Amino acid sequence: MRVRTHCVRLLLAAPIVLSAKWPDGDCVTYADWLATKSRTLAFDGVDPDPCDLLPALFPHQRDLVRWALRKGRAAIFADTGLGKSIMQLEWARHVTARGRVLILTPLAVATQTVAEGARFGIACRYLREDDGETQIAVTNYDMLHRFDPSRFIGVVLDESSILKSFAGKTRNAIISAFGRTPYRLACTATPAPNDFTELGNHSEFLGVKSRAEMLAEYFVHDGGSTQSWRVKGHAVRPFWEWVASWGAVVRRPSDLGYDDTGFELPQLNMLEHVVGVDHRDAWSEGYLFAPQVSSLRDARVTRRATMRKRVELARDLVAGDEPALIWCELNDEGDMCERLIEDAVQVRGSDDNGEKIARLNGFASRQHRVLVTKPKIAGFGLNWQHCANIVFLGASYSYEQTYQCIRRCWRFGQTRNVCVHVIRAETEEHVVEAYRRKEADAERLASEMIGQVRDAVRANVVTASAREWNEYTTQRVATPSWLQEG
Repeated sequence: MRVRTHCVRLLLAAPIVLSAKWPDGDCVTYADWLATKSRTLAFDGVDPDPCDLLPALFPHQRDLVRWALRKGRAAIFADTGLGKSIMQLEWARHVTARGRVLILTPLAVATQTVAEGARFGIACRYLREDDGETQIAVTNYDMLHRFDPSRFIGVVLDESSILKSFAGKTRNAIISAFGRTPYRLACTATPAPNDFTELGNHSEFLGVKSRAEMLAEYFVHDGGSTQSWRVKGHAVRPFWEWVASWGAVVRRPSDLGYDDTGFELPQLNMLEHVVGVDHRDAWSEGYLFAPQVSSLRDARVTRRATMRKRVELARDLVAGDEPALIWCELNDEGDMCERLIEDAVQVRGSDDNGEKIARLNGFASRQHRVLVTKPKIAGFGLNWQHCANIVFLGASYSYEQTYQCIRRCWRFGQTRNVCVHVIRAETEEHVVEAYRRKEADAERLASEMIGQVRDAVRANVVTASAREWNEYTTQRVATPSWLQEG
């Protein structure tokens, strides 16, 4: 026992000087090493002349563009309709003073982006393969393999929530392809407050911190699932302040101190329509009785069994001259809509990309009155403020997917109240309850998130000062006498 005590006494009585060698051979102390962890972000940004910014930009857009340019690598988490397209185009215009910029977008959003550029006098072109000359090239994510990232000094991810999936092939390909690109901008709607994977992937894309580093510093692992992470109790505010140092979370102009006039959303009317279920409807799907929906399989069976009833009701709901958007989940639902609704056009996953773009743009230009498609095809990035009538052919478990589909029409710039019709079977009550619970949780968490980051975002966007690492401080600690004595 005396030997062990003696060892402890020697270790603690001696001055603690931990040191290491950098690759160049210089010896540094532990305190010096800690000091490197509080360095300011070293990204080489662009400091634009305020007079050179587009006069058409709203005040909140001007602040966000200047902040993102000064950062060099940043994320703009701005709600739908706040003008992410023009902000990313203006960001790209200034970066082209140093080299070419590639803008990646979802399908059909590329042509919208080019049209937006033409509207404000920003030259950009939609390319399906690199021409080696265009200064601001716009393409779809699925065309990335036709471009050499090393030939671009800047990259913009439009609807960057595509990074959401941690193990996704697209996510990994994007982060790998642009790991050495000096200027990076990610633009998407405000993130889900409890979707930490999406935030970690954005941080990794921008080169701020890897997802693993973020989890190690701010999170603790709960439960048996490897996906169960929660922010450490004492780290909630530091975590959101860190997010605000590289990502501007903005739901409305007032988050940056500006007036919300012109950015108020019209009324949203959610209308539920219930169709009856005859047990005979389930026979064709191999069920003796129509099941109460408690799983995705049950939901799929019920949707097929009641398909005609749903589509006929949808036909009645969209009758008239007004534009209408119908969201389906099954190919057979879309085909039946096209047959029973005279002036409906469908965009299928199997369609040629050119045909998809033509039909989606045709709906935007009012060439087609009724559009039928799936959330995974057109649920992100598209602007259809001309439409105020939305129909879902079934209830969904996914709050985020439903929310994004609604926001294609219910967004800043919409001048009419928006009606959302959800057609469900009487056996889908559990699905509706699950959705409403997720909706309430999302609203609560979003309010808490904005409360946490509003001041930090406002300060960072105004001052353009941010730190990647937390501050570390050191102090001398006296060794207790009882440890010094043998």
